[in-house]
Amino acid sequence: MNKMANSRSMTHAVRSLCRTVVIQTVTRTVISAASTCYRYYMHNNFSSTSQVRKSFVINSNEDFVNKVMNSDVPVIVNFHAEWCDPCKILSPKLKELVDPMNDVHLAIIDVENNAELVHAFDVKAVPAVLAVRSGLVVDKFIGLVDADMIENLIKKLTMKQGG
Repeated sequence: MNKMANSRSMTHAVRSLCRTVVIQTVTRTVISAASTCYRYYMHNNFSSTSQVRKSFVINSNEDFVNKVMNSDVPVIVNFHAEWCDPCKILSPKLKELVDPMNDVHLAIIDVENNAELVHAFDVKAVPAVLAVRSGLVVDKFIGLVDADMIENLIKKLTMKQGG
């Protein structure tokens, strides 16, 4: 009988130890995964020169106010739609032109998901691009345009006010 009690006690102790080891391993794995996710998020959402991503998607009116209207940096606002073929050409071109610049950001707005913003800015066709500086629209264009027109919009956007 004593042997059986010792055996049960030993089995219980081994099971308890195994559970503890499994819990510790899972905890370390979760913490490691969370740390990896955090590093990925920080790397992809923040840069050494800026605290906000240069190109970002607007998901709500509040998002728009915070990231565009209240931005210290001029923002190109790209109203687009997934089904729009000209948008599929223009969006990468805008990103290509904005990415190397330190003084301009790009906000991307899907018209299907942001009806209030579409209405507020009277967007009748896509792509529609606005240049916003200090909360004011300083220039805009509609449709697929050539690189020169985009560069002129960027120049107008980055000109110092009063200059």
